[in-house]
Amino acid sequence: MLDDVIKRARERMEQTVDSVRRDLASLRTGRASLAILDGVMVDYYGQSTPLNQTCKLAIPDPGLIVAQPFDPSILGDVERAILAADLGLNPSNDGKVVRIPIPPLTEERRKQLVKRVGQIAEEGRTAVRHIRRDANDEIRTLEKDDDSAVSEDDARRSLDRVQKLTDEFVAKVDELAKAKEKELMEF
Repeated sequence: MLDDVIKRARERMEQTVDSVRRDLASLRTGRASLAILDGVMVDYYGQSTPLNQTCKLAIPDPGLIVAQPFDPSILGDVERAILAADLGLNPSNDGKVVRIPIPPLTEERRKQLVKRVGQIAEEGRTAVRHIRRDANDEIRTLEKDDDSAVSEDDARRSLDRVQKLTDEFVAKVDELAKAKEKELMEF
């Protein structure tokens, strides 16, 4: 029973760290990355479809992303979708592909992005702590339940294990944030 609680907490914490990793990857650095476009949705024949399902995406050089639609008739829609995503990018369409230059970051924009990295990391740490709270509540409920065979000592050991898990995953979130901050400030 207690092992199941800890296992579920670990899985939820791993999902939280993955979510933080995805959120951080979508932040624009001075270098081209396809993750920047992950949230872009194109109106594809009346359906809102992810950009990467409507186009072949490529990075021919570090300052440029090229989107080649599978259906050339949606070039304008792709261009509008990128502009509407408000990523600070200005795509241009040459009739066959959409070129998306990645402008270098200004010092002010870098500082804003570092602040956003901090917000994402704090949201991740908070989520991990909420998972810890839920697991601890579950353990305490099992301990108080007369039908379960959970002793005080077992409950205490499980609470300690949950705390160690929490520390481990908070450290992972901090590590991801520190790496992203370094990436943003190194250009």
